[in-house]
Amino acid sequence: MKLEFHGADQNVTGSCHLFESAGKKILIDCGLYQGGREMDEENAEPFGFDPASIDYLLLTHAHLDHCGRIPLLVKRGFVGEIITTGASCELARLVLLDSAHLQEDEARYKTKKASRHGRTRTIIDPLYTTVDVLNSFSYFGRTAKYNESLTISDNIKVTFIDAGHILGSASIVIEAKEQDQQRKILFSGDLGYNNRAIIKDPTPPPHVDYVVMETTYGDRLHKTLEPTLEEFYASINKTITKGGNILIPSFALERAQELLYYLREGIKNGLLPSYLPVFLDSPMAISATEIFQRHPECFDEETCKTLMSGQDPFMFPGVNFTRETADSMALNNISGGAVIIAGSGMCTGGRIKHHLKHGLWNRNNTVIFVGFAAYGTLARRIVDGAAHVKIMGEDIPVKASILTIGGFSAHADQAELLSWHKKTGNPQTTFLVHGDKKVMPIFASQLKDTQVVIPELHQSYDLIS
Repeated sequence: MKLEFHGADQNVTGSCHLFESAGKKILIDCGLYQGGREMDEENAEPFGFDPASIDYLLLTHAHLDHCGRIPLLVKRGFVGEIITTGASCELARLVLLDSAHLQEDEARYKTKKASRHGRTRTIIDPLYTTVDVLNSFSYFGRTAKYNESLTISDNIKVTFIDAGHILGSASIVIEAKEQDQQRKILFSGDLGYNNRAIIKDPTPPPHVDYVVMETTYGDRLHKTLEPTLEEFYASINKTITKGGNILIPSFALERAQELLYYLREGIKNGLLPSYLPVFLDSPMAISATEIFQRHPECFDEETCKTLMSGQDPFMFPGVNFTRETADSMALNNISGGAVIIAGSGMCTGGRIKHHLKHGLWNRNNTVIFVGFAAYGTLARRIVDGAAHVKIMGEDIPVKASILTIGGFSAHADQAELLSWHKKTGNPQTTFLVHGDKKVMPIFASQLKDTQVVIPELHQSYDLIS
């Protein structure tokens, strides 16, 4: 019985872990590295295992850094079964198609750039194509339901429990027997926290022997919701008074829907103007919102009550869904008074780059970051106080007000992570993944009654002595 680590090891993206037992090889997540040129190169490297040897892929959730290399896995030989929740299956298809589109666009751009420099025969291939993504859909098999065990083999069963992170997200418990020894291993995936809008709270984990645990915010506490919303509403009102626009880089999954929910609440409760022009300028976020509407089984009690009353928690007067490119470009003609939500959250691509190009230089505007910004991303450079940033080949001065509001994070903070871990009993070993190198030792120092391991890329551990 063996556990190997092939992604998100002393890094916050690229989650990929391999569990082997009783002749079966089970991959937990297969995510894309995100953050810059070095990460792009890392994505193209060998996985550290033979994709054709993998029997099952268990997907915790549909964020790109957890599912983004699935088409590449299939392209390189995977023919096993992918198991995830119904909502994650739908969202993953949306995310992967968008990723392929971006990969293809980037490859065309690099090929064109190479030809301009006289290298006419140079053709840059994308990491994977839309066809590769469509092929990967064939391997999505059984749908996991929360708290119901699925049999993988005579000696292995898996259970998905609600992680409370995004729609359909799960922590995964693997129960395996080998050499007459039983082991229970828990993979946290990405963890949310209690009392968030829209989705249910994380399900308390069971007692286990081993834990593989994310540590994204293992060194800090989030703002509580009330002051977070006060700051959010105040910044919008202040910017409108100045005559500026509010630009919000946002992840298409969960964050965009959560922002719509709280904007609706702010208008309903008189904390924002009764008519506030809000533009969700992200085709993927719009499609994700439609998927949300199809999965009320994931909603918390309050959101269910809203739906039962005949109201849509994501709709209100003034909200506009902008699908077409021409309509997106037209938003740059709005001089002030609008909220523009666009992807991507880390500003690594998507329509937000166009809006930042046209709006960062304007002192009346405000850019609100509502999520994690990885090192090497455009979002991180802006958050860290860069006076100028390069966007689409142009040097843009940063004159707009820059605000980071951490209370909207979909990740559990240090206190919530510790509380979740405590419920796992006293596991023999806790493996820390999906976190920054500087953060992991801080979180490790807070864990008691467990051996803590911070694995390096491609390290392997025996679970039966």
